[in-house]
Order: sequence, then C-alpha cells, then structure tokens
Amino acid sequence: MFDCNRAPEELPGFAAALDEAGADDLWVVEDLGWNGGVSAAALALAATSRLRVGIGIAPAPLRNPSLLAMEIATLARIHPGRIVAGIGHGVPAWMKQIGAYPKSPLSLLEENVVAVRGLLNGETVTLDGREVHLDGVKLVHPPAVVPPVVTGVVKPKGLELSGRVADGTIIVEGLSPERITEAIATIRSGGAGDDHEIINFTFLHVEDDPSKIAKIRETALTGQAGFLGVPVEEVFGLIGPAADVPAKVQALADVGSSTVVLRPFGDDHLGQALAALKALGR
Repeated sequence: MFDCNRAPEELPGFAAALDEAGADDLWVVEDLGWNGGVSAAALALAATSRLRVGIGIAPAPLRNPSLLAMEIATLARIHPGRIVAGIGHGVPAWMKQIGAYPKSPLSLLEENVVAVRGLLNGETVTLDGREVHLDGVKLVHPPAVVPPVVTGVVKPKGLELSGRVADGTIIVEGLSPERITEAIATIRSGGAGDDHEIINFTFLHVEDDPSKIAKIRETALTGQAGFLGVPVEEVFGLIGPAADVPAKVQALADVGSSTVVLRPFGDDHLGQALAALKALGR
C-alpha cells in the first residue's frame, strides 16, 4: 500500500519498484485532504506494466456512482484486468465536514455499489433508491474486462451487505485471524460465494530488535487498538523480523484471506515493502 502520508510525487517510483520486485497488488488511499484515489491509481497504473492497482477506498458520499463508474471504466479500458474499485462509507467526521454525510450510510453504500457494478457491466441503470437516483444512465465506453467492485466495511451489517452486493470485501487492519474468521462468516451470510475476494489490509514493519518492536507496536498501533476496541497487544500485524512475515501471511490465508495487502509504516515504506517481498520469495 502507498500510504497517504507519502508525497504523491513518490508514487510512480514506488509503484515501479514494487512492479519490478514481483508484487501482485498496489493499493492507494483516498482520505479527505490527502491524495485523490482515482488519480493516484492512474499514476500507479501508468508507471507499471503488470501490477493490479486497488483504490482503498473511495467514500460513497464523496463519489457519485455515475462519475466513479466513468473514472473506473476509463482506467479499466486502458489497463484491462489491473484495477479494483474499492468503495466504503467514508469516515463519518470527514463526510460531515464536507456536508456529505448521508441519511442512511448503509443504503448509500449498497445503492452505490449496485449502480457502479451495473454501469461497468454496460447496463442502462435506473435506480430510485433511498440515497441514489439514476434515470437511464449508461456508459458509452464500458470496459471489456469488468473490474471488481469491493467494499471496505467493518461492522456486521456492512459485512453482510458486502456479501450481498459486492465482488469482494476489504478487511480492516489489525483484526486477529479469529476475528477475520467471524467477519468472513458474516460476509458469507449475505450470500457471498467462493469467488468473493477477501482482501486483508495488514500492518507491516520489519524490525529485529525486540525492544524496538514493543515500542513500535505501542506508538503506531494504539489508535487502531482503540478503533477495534481491543488491547494494543491484540492488534494483528506483521511487526517483527522479516523471517516471520511468511508465517503470518500464511495465517491470514489459512482463515480465508484471498489477498493480503501490506501497509508499511515508518520512514522507509519502500524498504519495508521490499524486505517483506524478499522474505516471501519474490
């Protein structure tokens, strides 16, 4: 993952280095005030030849589904099979800050995903929903290779919704394998089949010194621990020696994660990512 705190001019070089090193995916971020997700994805795609690039994640209140489908379709036509559209609720405080907080976040997300998927599939979409209203909208240039539309959700109702209407689900950083198992069960309860991609965002920091590892966990993961409602020592992450990376990635795969997206933190994001890829045999 290319962290939103990194300057956008670093992205092409970061993407090219990961492409050369053998990474499968690169995910970019869309957070209020930071980089735009679609433009960041376009930069990453243009700088690489084979990486799949994911938008993680576009806030539904910020993105009209017609416009988002147009943007994604453009990238998908130029880079077929290499773009993933992630859509989520958006951080409530940020959505309120810009006057875009919906009356029903769940309705908005579901209707947005349904509309975007329909448009990308070349359908004429008419939808008079609780939050989304489209009247006979159709893309002139739908993509030949339809990209997956996935959601980034956390709570049970959102996970069930994702299983019902999306092509995949992004699992939030820090969940233990046991909680990931519970989340996947909720996604399945919405109707998701075996082809529903489980995308696990996961913290990464390669470090050999035990004292530094403890300090890094305490300083970097406290906020996420509060968000998840667990002690900081229960926040799952690939934090420690590079030799431990393969086993921890395998632990996530063993509970059903289809894709593991490493989110490096610290000053040397690229070095961290490359060290993990080397440990994984890339």
